[in-house]
Amino acid sequence: MARLDRTLTRLAGLSNAEARRLVVGGHVRLNRSLARDPSCPVSRFDTIVCRTQTLQEGMTRVAIMLHKPPGWVSATVDDQHPTVLDLIDHPAKASLHLAGRLDRSASGLVLLTNDGRWAERWTHPSRAVPKVYLVETTSPIPDDAEQQFGAGFWFAAEGVRTRPAVLERLGPCSARVTIIEGRWHQIKRMFHRLAGTRLASLHRERIGPFSLPVDLAPGRWRAVGGPYGPVELGL
Repeated sequence: MARLDRTLTRLAGLSNAEARRLVVGGHVRLNRSLARDPSCPVSRFDTIVCRTQTLQEGMTRVAIMLHKPPGWVSATVDDQHPTVLDLIDHPAKASLHLAGRLDRSASGLVLLTNDGRWAERWTHPSRAVPKVYLVETTSPIPDDAEQQFGAGFWFAAEGVRTRPAVLERLGPCSARVTIIEGRWHQIKRMFHRLAGTRLASLHRERIGPFSLPVDLAPGRWRAVGGPYGPVELGL
């Protein structure tokens, strides 16, 4: 984000003083509304008009939910494996980045966007956004799993204890897990702390308010808020 007056200076070749005078004088519109504060923040998504000249045509925000199949890498580029971007056919594809990764062997909901602030809203650890997963294990889940997940696990490599998580037992070898962080291979490592329990599959159902639609097949995607917008930023 940048200040409006400094953006005007860059786009129109004005001095800082000239840019501020234009804003205070009521000669600048930001997204069709009169802007009077030279310090108001603007981004590449804002349309800026000075007098009658459009200095910047705001980009369209894009947010996509994808049903990632196993075997696809959560990255924009990979030399060895197909990436989730290879599954997407969208005019803004080249500008998309991930808002929530999944291991290559995992499946489920992945969010992609061209808006970094929107991505941070759902991925930054300080936001404590819940993420929900369906898990299948290769052996029965130990009886004390709920208590251990609630207490957290010590990860020596990072020198941290995982934040309390919720495990809902669905069957002897299946569970629904909710976490509010996203450390490297976190769920696999948490289950391995349970007497070496291994995962047979990992599937993400939800990130914050975004649930994987039941009619969205593996490998398919759709725009959040409808085809090509509007996008609900949730900021």
